[in-house]
Amino acid sequence: MTTTISDAPVAAAPSAKPYKAPRYARKTGHLDRSKKKSVWLTVIMGVGVVYSLLPLFWLFVSSTKTQAELLNSFGLWFSGPFAFFDNIVATLTYDDGVFVRWFLNTLLYVVVGAGGATFLAALGGYGLAKFNFPGKKAVFAVVIGAVAIPGTALAVPTFLMFSQMGLTNTPWAIILPSLISPFGLYLIWTYALDAVPTEVLEAARMDGAGEFRTFFTISLKLLAPGLVTVLLFTVVATWNNYFLPLIMLSEPTWYPLTVGLNQWNAQASTAGGDPIYNLVITGSLLTIIPIIVAFLFLQRFWQSGLAAGSVKA
Repeated sequence: MTTTISDAPVAAAPSAKPYKAPRYARKTGHLDRSKKKSVWLTVIMGVGVVYSLLPLFWLFVSSTKTQAELLNSFGLWFSGPFAFFDNIVATLTYDDGVFVRWFLNTLLYVVVGAGGATFLAALGGYGLAKFNFPGKKAVFAVVIGAVAIPGTALAVPTFLMFSQMGLTNTPWAIILPSLISPFGLYLIWTYALDAVPTEVLEAARMDGAGEFRTFFTISLKLLAPGLVTVLLFTVVATWNNYFLPLIMLSEPTWYPLTVGLNQWNAQASTAGGDPIYNLVITGSLLTIIPIIVAFLFLQRFWQSGLAAGSVKA
């Protein structure tokens, strides 16, 4: 058997498409737009930082001046003798050291009020998240409604109620309202839904652990980031509380720092009053230091709490 080779021409294989160089101009333009965008964002963030830090800088600069230099010099720079430490001593010793008393009062309101509010929010939020009971939807509606109502709207009714109970002009008039935090309750409620797995609770119950033991030994540890977040909010709200103590308290010995410093500031407008603006400014600077320290110490827990729900396993 012989094989013949045809003389017909063999068709050439189709050639590959010619290589096209990437469009560097378009890519460069994209990079330019991104760079311009990042520059604008940096500028905006810089303006925000300056806007936030400028009042603190003014507060520190003003606390280094005497009463005379405070009124006769440029506010954003140092002038005259450096009287910072003298102002601190004068602030702490003025009027028999009433500033220290106000500081201790504020610390009492924060520890008992904000700490109690965080603990009650943890109990309520955990219970609403992990237990089913009749009327749960009604409780949810009440909590949402309480979050929407500003605290100033409830100040006058609270004053009338506490006045009938004989609790005005006492520390309880500040502590008891501070124990209620609808926003903290709602935050713990939503956080506990995913932070505390139901399987872990069921395993603990099968091992014979009661509900209180499960809550204090297991659930509280899992809720720690959310609890720190609520604690920060309640501490700041209680530390800066002004309107409620203003209408509840008439005895200066129970004033918090906010009301006490405002009384010092208004002293210059009274008949025969001695203006002490340098002490008011120095006291304001000393007032914000504990809040800054608390935030810097707890911010890592706060950031982990905010990011806990952003990653899904």
